[in-house]
This record gives sequence, structure tokens and C-alpha cells, in this order.
Amino acid sequence: MLSAKSLFLEIVDNDESFRLFCSIAASGESQGGWENARIAALVPRGERDLASKITRHGADEDKHGRIFNALLKKRGLTPVPVPPDTDYTVLLERHGIGLAHDRLRADRPLTEQDIVTYLAHSRVTEQRASEQMELLRRHFADHPDLGRAVRMISEDEDNHLAYCHEELLRFAAAGHGRAIQRTLRECALAEIRIHRDVSLAVMARMGRILGWPKGRSALLAFGIHAVYAYERAAGWRRMVSLRMPERRNALGGPATPAPELA
Repeated sequence: MLSAKSLFLEIVDNDESFRLFCSIAASGESQGGWENARIAALVPRGERDLASKITRHGADEDKHGRIFNALLKKRGLTPVPVPPDTDYTVLLERHGIGLAHDRLRADRPLTEQDIVTYLAHSRVTEQRASEQMELLRRHFADHPDLGRAVRMISEDEDNHLAYCHEELLRFAAAGHGRAIQRTLRECALAEIRIHRDVSLAVMARMGRILGWPKGRSALLAFGIHAVYAYERAAGWRRMVSLRMPERRNALGGPATPAPELA
């Protein structure tokens, strides 16, 4: 029976598919770490408390990248180049979602609108990350090799999502509510399309590595398109709602160290 757990176990049990999975994940997390570090350095002077949270966010993303690389090293594997059509973070930036890298490389302070754009982009992508890690935690929290990493990353992603909700609500109360809702909607509709395309590309490559029959690959592609159809019709709304989280000040402290995976 084809299930999320059986599918991921098949990917994990094969060195080449696991290598590709961890390489894609590590690259995306490391890119997120760089972006957050640059944003923290450019935060307006009146938002220094927010800057410390963005720094923590970036440190967490860097940590996640190191964790995925450590999982590879534990298996005696090295990272592979990330195929362009599977590079979620680069594709988001290329489609104008979030802050452009050219803007982040400049040494001009960000505006409040820039911060709103960053937080709205993060709220959407952290929703995706939180859901994906919750799925992995549900099935692999006790896995001998992946369990500790999955639990830590999932906890971090939940913190990131809570922080985005809290900060966006603060900016909404300060008069940015209309801009926040507009930006959230634009980000969400673009993200679900890019997530669909990346998922199709990743599954196609996994299918070639693992020798899946055409029928199985077609079934997985159908499932990805079905999820996109639901998200395009209504599911995107879960990415744009805002509510005060139970976890208040979720990024108010220092980042937790990566677990020892050796």
C-alpha cells in the first residue's frame, strides 16, 4: 500500500535517494539561514528586538542545514548538487516571493514594508515547513537514525510559525493590516504553485533513482496535482489567517544546539 510513511522509508533506505533528499533539504535550510542573517543586519533601528528574533531564526535554519549534512556523513555520503527544478528557496526568490537577494546584499536599512514582506513570506513558508515536519514526526519520531533530528527540526519550525503570527499581528495593530493580507495572499498563491512544481520534480527524480514503474509515478503525480487543486481552491486560506499563538515570544531566547547524530 502506498502511504507517506512507506514512500519516505523507501527513500531513506536507498543511499542515492537519501543523498538527494538530504542535499535538497540542507541547501534550502542554509539558504534560509543566510537570508535571515542579512535581514537581521538590515532591520530598521527601531526594531532591534525583532532583529534578535530574526537572528535566532537564521541560526535555527543554519542548524537544520548542518543536521541534514550530519545525517549524510553518518551514512558515509556526501552532498550532491541540487537540481535547479527542485530548489524551492531559489524558485521562490526568482518568482518575487520575499525579499530579493539583490536587496539583501545592499547595505541600505530595510523599511517597515520590507519587514512586513519578509514576515508574510515566512508565515507562508513556515506553515508548509511545520506541516511537513509534523508529518515526519508522526511517522519517524522514534526512528533510530532520524528521530532526534526530526523532533528537533519540527519543534523549531513550530516556533518559527508562532513567531511569524505574533509579529505580523503586532504590525497589523500598527496599521499594516491591509498590506499584510495582500502580501500573504500573493505569497500563498505563488507558494502552492512552486511547491507543486518542486514536488513533481523531486518525485520524478526519486522515481528514476528507485526504479518506480510508470504507474506508480503517475499515481504520485496525480496526488500532487490533486493537492494543488485543493490548495488553489481553498487550502491556501490556512496560510493567510493570523491568530495569537499559544507559544508567545517563541524566538525570544538563544538557539538550541544541534543534536549529536554520530
